[in-house]
Amino acid sequence: MAGQHSSAILGISAFYHDSAAALVVDGEIIAAAQEERFSRIRHDAQFPAQAVAYCLHEAGLRPEQLDYVAFYDKPLKKFERILETYLAFAPRGFASFRRAVPLWLEQKLHLPREIRRGLGGAFRGSLVFLDHHQSHAASAFFPSAYDHAAILCMDGVGEWATTSWGVGRSNRIRLEQAIVFPHSLGLLYSAFTYYAGFKVNSGEYKLMGLAPYGRPRYAELIKRHLIDIKPDGSYRLALEYFDYCAGLRMTNAKFHALFGGPAREPESELNERHADLAASVQAVLEEVVLLSARHVHARANTKRVCLAGGVALNSVANGRLLREGPFEEVWIQPAAGDAGGALGAALFTWHQLLDNPRQAAATDRQRGSLLGPAYGADDVRVFLDSVQAKYRQFADETELLDLVVTHLIEHKVVGWFQGRMEFGPRALGARSILADARDARMQTTLNAKIKHRESFRPFAPCVLAERAASIFDLPEKLDSPYMSLVVRVRDAYRAQVPAITHVDQSARIQTVDAARHGRFHRLLQRFEARTGCPLLINTSFNLRGEPIVNTPAEAYACFRHTDMDLLVLGDCVLFNADQPALPEAARARHRQAFELD
Repeated sequence: MAGQHSSAILGISAFYHDSAAALVVDGEIIAAAQEERFSRIRHDAQFPAQAVAYCLHEAGLRPEQLDYVAFYDKPLKKFERILETYLAFAPRGFASFRRAVPLWLEQKLHLPREIRRGLGGAFRGSLVFLDHHQSHAASAFFPSAYDHAAILCMDGVGEWATTSWGVGRSNRIRLEQAIVFPHSLGLLYSAFTYYAGFKVNSGEYKLMGLAPYGRPRYAELIKRHLIDIKPDGSYRLALEYFDYCAGLRMTNAKFHALFGGPAREPESELNERHADLAASVQAVLEEVVLLSARHVHARANTKRVCLAGGVALNSVANGRLLREGPFEEVWIQPAAGDAGGALGAALFTWHQLLDNPRQAAATDRQRGSLLGPAYGADDVRVFLDSVQAKYRQFADETELLDLVVTHLIEHKVVGWFQGRMEFGPRALGARSILADARDARMQTTLNAKIKHRESFRPFAPCVLAERAASIFDLPEKLDSPYMSLVVRVRDAYRAQVPAITHVDQSARIQTVDAARHGRFHRLLQRFEARTGCPLLINTSFNLRGEPIVNTPAEAYACFRHTDMDLLVLGDCVLFNADQPALPEAARARHRQAFELD
């Protein structure tokens, strides 16, 4: 296959968690999106038919013009692991086995058929199936700016691997070592997510946000009973405390007895014990990440590391790795979970299987992770007119930005919808809700009146890249465009930006630069010129339980069913107070629909 060119490669992740599609043409990332943004089913795991259709439309291609479709894992190997696990724990796992196997027999063992069917029967190219951690590793290294870097992948489980490390050089990656299921750092963290009353595979970031409110007083208990950590970062779990191998729950009675009671009921009151449990497992996770990184650094002969896998979404651990770890540079795949595997599969096929060259670059190739759909001025106007919305369209960008800044200074909350949608779980200035971080009341306002979510949840800042090092404790030339790092707010600024300063004096930052972010960067510049403050609150444009909005219609619906003040759709500005009144019953139904996350 060496020497191929003009290749269109579609990467797909599906049938487990957070399905996605990504399209790479001649090595360039053209488009990538999660299926949930189209189906409106959060973490949608079905075949990403709408995401695929979008990617093809963005490139002007039809399914029959694709050369390769690359799938992000190997279903036969995964099924082998599932069968071996059920047999090892038989008969205790029969209920779980009975639920899982029919889906495998009907769908997951027939992925060539499912993929070709999902492409309308028109695709005639080659199918490629990669190891799950190969896809993660490729998503971490190939889009990075590095010619040579270590690679560290940590997640729940793919086929067998749960933690792996390797090296990327030029257009090749090589995985050297792995820890395999059932021993998994990701599943340990998910077990505590479940025990704290949050949803596994979606509530882990809530556990991370809760951790700074507690003390790690259970950390030694966890290390004494649940996980045996070696100096090189390898580990083994004490499986008798967990139920994920055989049952439908993460933890069991022995786990509950160890920590003094049953799992918290979802939506019930959180207390100091829950915060201490969160702080404890967070401390253990960070210890493993740091030990693993030091081990990899000692063997990889490089000062750079790339991260992927669900654990790489733990931005607190990433920040600590940056501060205390042995690597001088860290790059984290923005869509580090399964969605990013679609991109990794496509890039692995282009570079490693087809042996196409790859050169180091000044910046990463992820294009700000703004890889989703965009909607033009005509699209916006046609929609707004169709719902008889009252809006003002601006021909002059400076006038538009000045109006938005004026209302931000007046403590208004702004829905910001611009350009191409983000790929990955973070809002990065395309589908964002913005507010003034200097207002100490804004965290409460946003959680209660806009996002309808738990009061402890922190908000992240977007900051001008050229000002970031003066406000946050990070190296002068380091950027964080993907909101993947938690760093400390410098002492001099904490009182000035209370709405983004978490209880432990930290913040999960996004650095905003002119090249990647255009109008968003100019908005921050205008805000700084008027206030002296170069940052804003930036949170995702969605309600609790919803995916981030994709279309103007979804942005308008979210805007109207919250207490958001302004909506900026491209060049159009809408004020909620000017719109036709919604019946209170409609607002109540909308909020109730997303009451549980």
